[in-house]
Amino acid sequence: MRMATDVNAKRITWLSLFASSGTLLCCALPIGLVALGLGATVAAVSSNFPFLATLTEHKGWVFGTSGVLLVISGWLTSQTAQSCPSDPELAALCERARTWNRRVLWTSAAIWGLGFFAAYLALPLRIFLDR
Repeated sequence: MRMATDVNAKRITWLSLFASSGTLLCCALPIGLVALGLGATVAAVSSNFPFLATLTEHKGWVFGTSGVLLVISGWLTSQTAQSCPSDPELAALCERARTWNRRVLWTSAAIWGLGFFAAYLALPLRIFLDR
């Protein structure tokens, strides 16, 4: 039973990384490229990959879904942290998997935060600072 929970935790952690990468693609990456003077690159990428416009149009759902996945992933990661097998070999593998799950979780959270800042906070902050 515990093995199934560990597999589910791993799947949700990787799914949260994928979902938070969507927030990066829709919002943070285009803003970063435009800030670096690469607006033509953004236009070319947007015309070649029209799904990016769809992600941008539905950014509330993208951020909401990926945020919920991150919270679930964090909860599952913290819940599975207490149990590893007593066999030294399996315990080492379990600890290694927990370490990677935490790394993926924090990477996902950082990507999500960067995307959230770019999508929701960058423009209001810029307008506030220009006053």
